[in-house]
Amino acid sequence: MKRLTINLPEYIIDTEPDINGISKAIDNVLKQEFMGKSVVVRGIASSAHPAKSTSELIDIICQTGTDRYDPSRVGDRYENVQNKHIDLFGVPAFVSETSEISRVIIWGFYHSSKALHGQPVKIDVVIIYDAEMLSQVQHSYAGRDDVKDDGFAFKHPNHKVDALLGILRIC
Repeated sequence: MKRLTINLPEYIIDTEPDINGISKAIDNVLKQEFMGKSVVVRGIASSAHPAKSTSELIDIICQTGTDRYDPSRVGDRYENVQNKHIDLFGVPAFVSETSEISRVIIWGFYHSSKALHGQPVKIDVVIIYDAEMLSQVQHSYAGRDDVKDDGFAFKHPNHKVDALLGILRIC
């Protein structure tokens, strides 16, 4: 499992960030480290874990394989009409020279968070999972007609750490 860091001081959310530039920089790291691999990429914000520093959160992910370390904590969007089990949300991708993986994540944390929660969120941790170690979970939400395919469950729940390929810290 690789622990990586990228410095993106221009990534701020006081105003709309340069989504294309930021996602291209993140994608370049993903290409450099994971070329030719099928992955699921998950962005998270340590600000959603107020009792933990970013370093503590990364250590927990390295030890447990997930940022969902507290079973009593209610996650955002995990409830679905079918009551399917979802361990995480992420973007599936095959990493190639032409991959554009991070844009949808950066865009969503800015625009979707703003629409849903009234404020944008900055991603500062990107988790890269081995897609072969996860099962995609199609699901839907009450009041919506679309079927979502961004949910995933660990194939081997007792070995979540084995699914980790890397963790990228955004500074």
